[in-house]
Amino acid sequence: MSAGEHTTVAANTNTNRDDQSLKLALAISLLRSKLIQNRPPPADRNESDTLRWKRKAKERKQELLRLREDLKEAEDASQCDLFPKSASCKCYFFDNLGKLSPPGLEDGSDRRFNDVLRRRFLRHVRFKERRREAGVSIQRRKFSVLNPEDEETEQLRASVDFLVELCDTVSPVGEANFANWAHQAVEFILASLKNLLPRGKDTKLIEGIVNSLIMRLVRRMCSPSKVFESLHTGLDAQFYVQHLIRKLGSEAYVGQRAILSVSQRISVLAESFLFLDPFDNSFPGMHDCMFTLIQLIEFLISDYLLVWSSAEGFDKMLFEEWAAYILHAQKAVELLESRNGLYVLYMDRVTGELAKQVGQSSSLQKLKPEILDNLFH
Repeated sequence: MSAGEHTTVAANTNTNRDDQSLKLALAISLLRSKLIQNRPPPADRNESDTLRWKRKAKERKQELLRLREDLKEAEDASQCDLFPKSASCKCYFFDNLGKLSPPGLEDGSDRRFNDVLRRRFLRHVRFKERRREAGVSIQRRKFSVLNPEDEETEQLRASVDFLVELCDTVSPVGEANFANWAHQAVEFILASLKNLLPRGKDTKLIEGIVNSLIMRLVRRMCSPSKVFESLHTGLDAQFYVQHLIRKLGSEAYVGQRAILSVSQRISVLAESFLFLDPFDNSFPGMHDCMFTLIQLIEFLISDYLLVWSSAEGFDKMLFEEWAAYILHAQKAVELLESRNGLYVLYMDRVTGELAKQVGQSSSLQKLKPEILDNLFH
């Protein structure tokens, strides 16, 4: 073979090797390309962090929901333990209904009315508030937003409305249900007053709320609604409202104003009897109202007067005012002696109890001389 032929064969061999290398390189490139296409794209780091935080937030939300359920079960268990649904109020709130209290009466505050029940009652009151007319609710919410420091005063007003509406409800309710809510409302009102009065702020507003409460309850006591038709106790409905005022009267700020309002109403009622036909259909109701009013004053005086007088900040001017009105009511009732001598006997018991309490307290003996003379003579 010549030298030229050797050169041609070598060139062909090199060309074949280059073609094979090129094909191998192309095959490897295609394989890598397919692998890259089939492989999922790498996750963005920011997107991965977002998903992780979303997952943690969801877990935390579920944990909070579980804690809320546990708290609700605990509160319900506490409520059922203190106020069982199948029985009357466990604290015997309506004991001594229409009866004089035994000696050693404690104040109206129940130590077992704890913070859990206060919060539960307040939630219920707020729920009732939301069911009111939209305009009134919006206006009150704006008031709370603009004056956050007056929130407790607003809660007092709401609890007063709740208690009165509880007595105004026309649909019958169970005895235990009424007793439980009435007890919680009274305790909440008393606790709110004990917190608000020492501050000396918004006194006119608080006095207006208390006077409104007394006026509305006294009016309801003299014209009981159908709410008590399911209270199968054999007692008249008005005694339940009387008992509410009696319990609220453990606070001197409420009790003294209640006596003042009731004594004024007795005088007005006595004058109405002078011009009323005994056979009028309204006469029996007015008679029951007169008896209940006089009895309420007797309860408040015998239960709390000595406690009020020994407390710091006792309003002696208000005491003199309602003592004078009681004596005026006694004279107004004396005009009815020819019609019904029982009224005179009832009022004599009231003034006798008042004189007894005044005689036992040195601070109460500093009344105006004319009041003392009329009281003891």
